[in-house]
Amino acid sequence: MIDSHCHVDFKVYNKNRLEVIRRAQDNLTAIVNSGASLGGNRRTLKLATENKDFVYPTLGFHPSNASKSDESVIKQVLKELESNIHLAVGLGETGLDFNQLNDESAKKKQITLFETFLGLAEEYQMPLVIHARDAEEKALEMIKKHKTIPDVIFHCYGGDLVTAQKIVENGYYISLSTIVCFSDHHQQLACELPLSRMLTETDSPYLSPFKGQRNEPAFVEETVKTIAKIKSIHIEEVDKVTESNTRSIFGF
Repeated sequence: MIDSHCHVDFKVYNKNRLEVIRRAQDNLTAIVNSGASLGGNRRTLKLATENKDFVYPTLGFHPSNASKSDESVIKQVLKELESNIHLAVGLGETGLDFNQLNDESAKKKQITLFETFLGLAEEYQMPLVIHARDAEEKALEMIKKHKTIPDVIFHCYGGDLVTAQKIVENGYYISLSTIVCFSDHHQQLACELPLSRMLTETDSPYLSPFKGQRNEPAFVEETVKTIAKIKSIHIEEVDKVTESNTRSIFGF
């Protein structure tokens, strides 16, 4: 079992990060920690070094950060990313987040940086982890113009079913988080989409399946259990297929 997307580097884990990772090691074979900022990429690389063959890093820049960051910060992110790309298993998270965003200049800033990441994924032949919220169609439209990117994951997907079906028809992947445990919409996605195009994640520390409790990678088991129940198949089958997908995409 693998948590294909989490943020164990976030400061909310500062007091017990080691315990969180140990709990994950008890149940999982690996976790993928996704960088979302300049500092986040640095912390993610450090975590991967300290937890070799268990924590795997992807390096990116969250679109919401792209909207509000100075050009100098973005340049630094891209410089460090290219310097450390040989240490990463993928690029991201990156993408578009138009949720409650009415500022057209901020949207353009996100689009420009996303286009840069699409180019990097092609140049370095790296899988790409996409954050797309209220911009799923736009993100898909942009990605389809870059046909040589090895693999694309729409992480923590929450868009409509029609767009999700287009995503998998184009050969890309959908990652379902622990939100599937309590969201009717995400349960419909789990029901309708093929397991062969699915990954499982927590997006920790967000979206805990347990009310009042902070999410953590070990809880990805709840995602696997829920998908198995919805599809009326064995937990072992969901575990086997989603882990195989994750390992195939990221190459570990």
